[in-house]
Amino acid sequence: MAYRKLGRNSSHRDAMLRNIVTSLLKEERIETTEAKAKELKSLAEKMITLGKRGDLHAKRQAIAYLMDEDVVKKLFDDIAPKYADRQGGYTRIMKTGMRRGDATQMAIVELV
Repeated sequence: MAYRKLGRNSSHRDAMLRNIVTSLLKEERIETTEAKAKELKSLAEKMITLGKRGDLHAKRQAIAYLMDEDVVKKLFDDIAPKYADRQGGYTRIMKTGMRRGDATQMAIVELV
């Protein structure tokens, strides 16, 4: 499987992506770099799919991955039911401009 390393070692990368997914599900819209957004998309969609499954095992898997149990509750009670009839494509990536400091392409990630 090919993935972006994002200039970090594996444990740092995993922790950062867990934090970003948690933030996206909490705020429902975040701004980050385009590379991080593309990695975030598949992970966020997997979490929403767990929410749609809704059983105890799915809830425990979500708790193990997400950093905040309040976000898990929101995922299972509020977010997942909105997508009950949708077969994937729960997130949208919109490119914004370049970041001023290092000219990195920025993007807004939001739940559809």
